[in-house]
Amino acid sequence: MTVPTPTHPKIEIDVTADLARALLADQHPDLASLPLHGRTFGWDNLTWRLGDDLALRFPVRAMSSTLVEREQRWLPVLAPRLPVPVPVPVRDGRPALGYPWAWSVVPWLVGEQVAATAVASRTAWAGELAAALAALHSPAPRDAPVNPYRGVPLADRYDVMAGRLASDVPHADALRAALRAGLAARPWDGHPVWVHGDPHPGNLVSHDGHLTGLIDFGDLCAGDPASDLATAWLTFDAAGREVFVARTQAAHAWDDATWVRARAWAASYVSVLLAHPDEYPLMAAVGRHAAAQVAADVGRQG
Repeated sequence: MTVPTPTHPKIEIDVTADLARALLADQHPDLASLPLHGRTFGWDNLTWRLGDDLALRFPVRAMSSTLVEREQRWLPVLAPRLPVPVPVPVRDGRPALGYPWAWSVVPWLVGEQVAATAVASRTAWAGELAAALAALHSPAPRDAPVNPYRGVPLADRYDVMAGRLASDVPHADALRAALRAGLAARPWDGHPVWVHGDPHPGNLVSHDGHLTGLIDFGDLCAGDPASDLATAWLTFDAAGREVFVARTQAAHAWDDATWVRARAWAASYVSVLLAHPDEYPLMAAVGRHAAAQVAADVGRQG
């Protein structure tokens, strides 16, 4: 195990190729000879690609170490109802050899991370994302995971959200206005539905004009779908958002208050996405895009 990679400030434990291969040899020896390549870092996990068709998913900090376990428990339940591929674990890994947390072997989903694609190109599959989230946003069971950061009433998070919108955040005044409008909107009072928790462009995969993957279900929980619907401003321009909203409404007919709350959630994500622009430049670009989209929307509505 190595010292955390200094250019990725959230990482508490790194997983080198040697450690990843040793864990495979210890627990899944039939996979240990496959080539490891293409290590990538996210907020909470790192991924090694394994051969052509698989990947290894490792938590990198204690705060998020249980998120992979959440995916192992619930993705096999949810995947059959979703019209888009998701990384259902094909093997579970356990703590060993000095690595302290559960980890997974998952399928590699073909395509490009949407955060790296042209925004205008995403309109082609905006309806596919709407259909995937509409299928997910079904009533959740009583034992669904709880997440204090997603799917909760905006009032629970408002002070933190507003406090992060410093004057140097792009379009800060408009973002604050969106937050205030979301707080004033009628809160969610329906049965809690399944919520992905983080369907931003870094967790979407597309290829040849189609959505080919919805990944990273670590924040999966039950609650208000508005925190997911925020992707309308994070992922799309006005044209793509129109398609996304129309397709979503055809499935669920959410009320206007839900979309006002969704825009508030989008505003709240901006400062988080901009927090580490040098280490995560694609996420920073998503943050700048979202800020501009929310501001334009607020400006149109006065």
